Amino acid sequence: MFTPTKRSRRRGAALTAAVAIAALTLTACAGSGGAASAPVEWKLTEQTAAPSGELDQVTWASYAEPFSLDYAYAFDYADNQVLANVCESLLRLNPDFTLTPGLAESYENPTPTTWVFRLRDGVTFHDGTPLTAADAVASMRRHLDPAVGSSWNSVYQNVASIEQTGEREVTVTTTIPDSQFPLGMGGSAGVIESAATLAAAGADYGNSSAGVNCTGPFQFDSWKAGERISLSRFDGYWDAELRAKSAQFDFVFMADATARTNALKSGEADGSWLLPLDAVANLEAAGAGDVLFGLNTSVSNLIVSDLEGPLGDARVRQALLMAIDREGVLQAMTSGVGRPTDVFTTESVWADGDPAAMERAFSDIEHYPYDIEAAKQLVADAGVAGEEITITTAPISQEFAVISQATAAAAKAIGLEPKIDTVTPAAYTTLFSDPAAREGVDLFYTVWYLSSPDPLEMYSVLRTGEFSNYGNWSNPEFDQLVTDAVSTLDPAERSELTAQAQQLANAELPWLPIAEVPNAMYLGERVTGLSPSIAFLYYPWAATLGAR
Repeated sequence: MFTPTKRSRRRGAALTAAVAIAALTLTACAGSGGAASAPVEWKLTEQTAAPSGELDQVTWASYAEPFSLDYAYAFDYADNQVLANVCESLLRLNPDFTLTPGLAESYENPTPTTWVFRLRDGVTFHDGTPLTAADAVASMRRHLDPAVGSSWNSVYQNVASIEQTGEREVTVTTTIPDSQFPLGMGGSAGVIESAATLAAAGADYGNSSAGVNCTGPFQFDSWKAGERISLSRFDGYWDAELRAKSAQFDFVFMADATARTNALKSGEADGSWLLPLDAVANLEAAGAGDVLFGLNTSVSNLIVSDLEGPLGDARVRQALLMAIDREGVLQAMTSGVGRPTDVFTTESVWADGDPAAMERAFSDIEHYPYDIEAAKQLVADAGVAGEEITITTAPISQEFAVISQATAAAAKAIGLEPKIDTVTPAAYTTLFSDPAAREGVDLFYTVWYLSSPDPLEMYSVLRTGEFSNYGNWSNPEFDQLVTDAVSTLDPAERSELTAQAQQLANAELPWLPIAEVPNAMYLGERVTGLSPSIAFLYYPWAATLGAR
């Protein structure tokens, strides 16, 4: 998943082109409070204290306005943090990244290519109409409709048919055994909407005028473009354990990180996801709430988008990664929160796999320590010294400034000629969707998170010909491992194949992994009751918030 807004966690003064890697190891950038940020002491929090009571209203600061509340296009933080509280999926992705029944009370796999979902009885949409199997069929089939152009079509890429096979039963038939399909049903790809609402709203479904009509603990009230989205508690919600503890919940759009930090300090906003990490010290000093770090599934990467140039040689990719002082980059980007990584997944998505396979996937790999001299030798061996590489960036956040300057300094240090090309944020987004926009681009930055509890989601996008394989990297052995893993329904066996895929990707580096950073958020002094996990993208977290 991607977009510049998702990756924008910091705001501040950009580093100049003259800043070298050595400086990054010593000095953190100026934070929202204007002073140099000291290293942040951090630990993961699983869950905050239970609420003492209910609240009339909660105000939540969002770093951006959603693109849409249509689940077919909810592919980013701003959209999903709202949608998760209004709409529900067949399965529920929990804060610990386990999957449990959601709108489907159960599901089974009677044949290798058949998935049968049985819907709960007694569930109603916000307009009072009952949930039916016909609603599930209509909702799911939208992902197959080219006219819709669903962002989640990849979850359905192996689906042959979606049929109602009982009063509350839906059967999905796939062309091959597909282990990933049910895992996708815990996110936006598994959301169920009223078929009547979809038909009536048409192209306006999910926008600021039509809104949505789902089954979640909150219902959509209004969307004032450029300002806020307001939700209210749905008193007919089916799950008593997740009944909303506030009567109203307002998402206020605050794109400016300094303004958002000030709103949190003053209590104008009760909390915010995607906290700018350069604001941590400022917020902690204010003493008005808590900075929390939770489970994450994302890895910061430099995407190698041109394998025809110097970076087409794996030795050059390895050299560049070894020349980036990733510890120093973390100090500059996040005040030291997080850790460098040499792979593209986090351990949090390996929970259902074989522990021995996971151990191999993270330890029996190539490691890329900071070593300028060894990196220089690799570039010399590859015969590309003096060749130019283009690093594309955008004025989106401090994170982008740090990464682009650090990468340029590293490339220069090992004998390459780096060029930084700064484009608009809108043009940067196009890099992820339009191959023409990537022409002449060697590297660009992303923070790539996973939406299901399986590392195979990451490696599926790196197969030959996949849409998100932006550099067109191709390794037949890797492709076969991933394809075999997709068709393997046993989690332990699948994790062994995926571990081998991780080892291959780690050795060849189609992308350059930089670091994994915990999910950062702020919780004000009025509220408590949630988990700071990245599962907020799909779990009804706002319903759990109540009075301290």
